[in-house]
Amino acid sequence: MKKYFLLFITLVIALASCKKYDVNKQNATDDALIQAYLKANNITAIKDPSGLYYQIITPGGNAFPSATSAVGVNYTGTELDGTVFDQNPSATLFLTDVIKGWQIGVPKIGIGGEIKLFIPSSLGYGNQAAGALKANTVLIFDIKLLGFTN
Repeated sequence: MKKYFLLFITLVIALASCKKYDVNKQNATDDALIQAYLKANNITAIKDPSGLYYQIITPGGNAFPSATSAVGVNYTGTELDGTVFDQNPSATLFLTDVIKGWQIGVPKIGIGGEIKLFIPSSLGYGNQAAGALKANTVLIFDIKLLGFTN
């Protein structure tokens, strides 16, 4: 019995010492980083209620994809410091399979449209590292919508 009690106490101490991820605090940090980036680069962007910032470069056609569409896109993804972490001149992706920032942002343009997304980490990869990206990374995507199917 004493052995189990010691194991239980050790487990409680270990869990209590874990650093907790505070999404609200991270969102505030990301928002400040995005706003500073926009100001430093003289960019006017719209803030979506989700926390996503976006700039429509070209609106495109009158038909818009939905959050469940398959989209043909040309895109480049960068970090705030300009480091390119991903790009593709002709990709077909299901919006249901991509990060939340894309699901919110891409449907804002029609075919031929171009958008720049400023994605807080909670709408990207969150507190998880992804490839070369560190946890809690703010993402910037330049996306051109080439086509879509519902």
